Amino acid sequence: MKVVVFDLGGTLMQYAGMPVSWVDYYYQGFDSIIQKSNSSISKEAVKESLQMLKEFNPRIHYREIEYSAVFIFTKILEHWHIDIPVQSCIDIFWEGLKLEVEIYSDTLDVLQKLKENGYVIATLTDLPNAMPDEIFKRDISKLLGFFDYYVSSSVAGYRKPNCKGLQMIAEKFDIPITELVFVGDEEKDRKTAFNANCKFVQIQRTNKKDENISSLYELLEIL
Repeated sequence: MKVVVFDLGGTLMQYAGMPVSWVDYYYQGFDSIIQKSNSSISKEAVKESLQMLKEFNPRIHYREIEYSAVFIFTKILEHWHIDIPVQSCIDIFWEGLKLEVEIYSDTLDVLQKLKENGYVIATLTDLPNAMPDEIFKRDISKLLGFFDYYVSSSVAGYRKPNCKGLQMIAEKFDIPITELVFVGDEEKDRKTAFNANCKFVQIQRTNKKDENISSLYELLEIL
């Protein structure tokens, strides 16, 4: 069995125009909750929530343990004392960021070719801080049909470079973890593959180094 595991953000898709860390957009999401709920929340309360959400951000404060969006938002909005369900707050927050998904031009074609050539395709992705799986999966709905197994940090309970997600994928298809091929764009992806002792292919769509690839079409040649 030939199993290729893909990271998503920066590998198969991206949120257009978004930086690596989304901290500067948090206020926009909080403001949407305030406006939609018609609540009067002090600047101090919002500032406290902003700081708390930053502390959960793994780009700022390293963590491998994953926390659910409900857990995080319950913590960071507790002092607001608003009469609106946490799940509604989560939905409004992410709607307020007005995210737009861009699927890279080579992604769908290469995934289709891999399927035609008999490859099993899985994905291992870290969710954006405090984003629920259902929102992320909605955003990548055009890709889901290609995946034989979808594993996010929420599903695994851990973020990369913890290799729990790769272990789950190897177990799912009953193959040694060392036989997986993991494709990703970040250093944490490389470390995840190293921790699992599996093969790794790094894609760098810009500023490519000689040993890496800049297009998924190059992956087809490698495989």
